[in-house]
Amino acid sequence: MKNLTDRQKEVLEFIARFTEENGYPPTVREIGENFGISLRAVQDHIAACQKKGYLSQCQKRSRSIRVLKDDGLVRETKPFLAKIPLLGTVAAGKPLLCEENLDGYVNIAEPFVRPGKSYFALHVRGASMANAGILDGDLAIIEQAEIATEGQIVVAVVNNAITLKRFYREEERIRLQPENPDFQPIYTRDVQIAGIMVGLVRTY
Repeated sequence: MKNLTDRQKEVLEFIARFTEENGYPPTVREIGENFGISLRAVQDHIAACQKKGYLSQCQKRSRSIRVLKDDGLVRETKPFLAKIPLLGTVAAGKPLLCEENLDGYVNIAEPFVRPGKSYFALHVRGASMANAGILDGDLAIIEQAEIATEGQIVVAVVNNAITLKRFYREEERIRLQPENPDFQPIYTRDVQIAGIMVGLVRTY
């Protein structure tokens, strides 16, 4: 394995330390700010470390830098893995994530989950969100939240039933919009937001 320059070692050590302390890797900008160097210089150092087998990076995704080797010693970095509850049929009058509503647990890795956040999963039923690429049988990964912004895909509880729809706030009501013209929107003044969809796992 080719040796790293002193600056490449410093960049590698910073990435490893940042990832360990925060649970996710730094961005190119954060590396540049730490060392007071340009983004181009950071990218050159990352490319060199990749070429020498010390780093991996996905160009199309932020925070995707991963340390493969540290100080010449092989240390495979393991992605963050969370065991999250799998939501089943909702019992009327029961808290959403109570034991009666659970179908067990599933292990989900980053980038769908991040340290410090709470999540649950549910199997998609039906085709109401098909035009958003969310199909019957998919596993939706939901970050627990009580507030949503316009257009986010949410898990909402309406009349003790859960639904996965896009969230829109109108003048005197909430519109839960499907992504399939064969389905009608749900209009309501009484809705509980349980979470926001952050990932989707195709199970077949």
